[in-house]
Amino acid sequence: MMGLAVFLRILLLGMKPPHFDEGINGWFVDQVVKNGFYRYDPTNYHGPLHFYVLLLFECLFGRNLWALRLPVVLVSIGCVWLILKFEPLVGRNVSRIAALAMAISPGFVFYGRYAIHEVWLQLFSTMFILGLLGLWKFGRLNYLWCAGMGLAGMILTKETYAIHLACAILAIPTLAVSYALSRVPDAKPAKQTWTWIDLAMVLGVGAAAIIFFYSGTFFNWDGLKGLYLAFKAWTETGEAGHGHEKAWDYWFKMMGPSWEAGGENFTAYELPMLAGLILCLFCQKFKNLSIRYLAIYGAGSLVAYSYVKYKTPWCIISFGWPFLFVLGGWVLLVRPKNLRKVYVTIGVLLCLSLVRSVWLNYFRCSSPTEPYAYVQTYNDIFKLKPLLTLAKRDPAYYHLTGHLIRSSVYPLPWTLGDFDRVGYYEGGNMPANLDGDFLLVQQDKIKDVESKLKGAYYTDTLTLRNYQDPSKLFLSAKVFKEFFPGKAPDFVGGAQNHAPPQTPR
Repeated sequence: MMGLAVFLRILLLGMKPPHFDEGINGWFVDQVVKNGFYRYDPTNYHGPLHFYVLLLFECLFGRNLWALRLPVVLVSIGCVWLILKFEPLVGRNVSRIAALAMAISPGFVFYGRYAIHEVWLQLFSTMFILGLLGLWKFGRLNYLWCAGMGLAGMILTKETYAIHLACAILAIPTLAVSYALSRVPDAKPAKQTWTWIDLAMVLGVGAAAIIFFYSGTFFNWDGLKGLYLAFKAWTETGEAGHGHEKAWDYWFKMMGPSWEAGGENFTAYELPMLAGLILCLFCQKFKNLSIRYLAIYGAGSLVAYSYVKYKTPWCIISFGWPFLFVLGGWVLLVRPKNLRKVYVTIGVLLCLSLVRSVWLNYFRCSSPTEPYAYVQTYNDIFKLKPLLTLAKRDPAYYHLTGHLIRSSVYPLPWTLGDFDRVGYYEGGNMPANLDGDFLLVQQDKIKDVESKLKGAYYTDTLTLRNYQDPSKLFLSAKVFKEFFPGKAPDFVGGAQNHAPPQTPR
């Protein structure tokens, strides 16, 4: 099971172009290197932990896509391992079904191969809930540390930790009502074996980590104000949507069969998760208090995320994992004579999930018709390979002059971060001398730029991602002629443009 989780997440890790958010996160790591610390901005982006971990991996393995994604890959694998640690609470069969469902899930694999914050939130929210349930059932110190570090980790990761914390707290009185209506055996809380000193240690370590990272490792104390200022900004973002607003039923369409855009988009990404959600309707039938709590907590989180207008598909992994336990709990609801049928049904759902996962992650990972490939960079970005190949072969090429004349160019500022003579121009701004070794020009600026160019260039159309107009890529014929053997330049500027291009000898 763990081997399958590792295989699906690491295989061909660099095949997918860097995502828009990966480019931004990578650029922030570059700023940490430049400034010496991460300057937390409560009005934009997320907590500091992710960036410092990315910095560590880039220092160890270099500034490349593998190093950028590897930390999240390891965290995603760790999430599967953590699900297995629920075994004392929910039983071996339930925990293994949940772990297997997560190991092969299209979403958990897809976003487990992205350098984004959401997998960290999944990890720490799982730790937090494991700690709470473990304290109730066993009362041991290790579960206290699990809950404490899970909470601290959520705070260090993303402002939406407040949703998970609120849902976890509200699930407790809801569970009490559920218990009053239908009692379960062995529900009495265990005697706590930790001391007040232990609690102080946990709180102290968590607080120290939060202060250390949010203060920019003590170089930006104003960053601590973001711990409370962030809620105003993110409440406004959640209500407004800012271009990412979705209908309330968005998550149901992601989980189950749905056709959109004239039948081109067949989702059905998370059938096991959807089955677990449906089984939450039978919450009162569960005689295991932990599964009942997970069902209530999961349903509450789904309601909260459905209410928020701002929706991005990767959020599904941070609130959907409890439903995998409810799916596993199905085997506890049926009579022994029907148990085999339930296992077969779960097996079919898992097989469908595996097929969908492989199809999405290895054949359609950058397809604009896949809703999970949201704001995903197109494979067109690989048209810059000649530039990167030259620089990798000879570092002198990192000094080539480049002009990117278009808006919203991420992930290129990170991809081209090692090139020290690249200018980014938007809003009508342009360099005084437009000729360069390479240019990327927005569609509505092409005619203006071409009228001022003097050099000869190989050209191609390059579209960064969906919902964005195409750009035109210009590669200097003098610099890149070896990549276009026997081909005449596609564009010759100035007076030369009126004469037919000559085939280079």
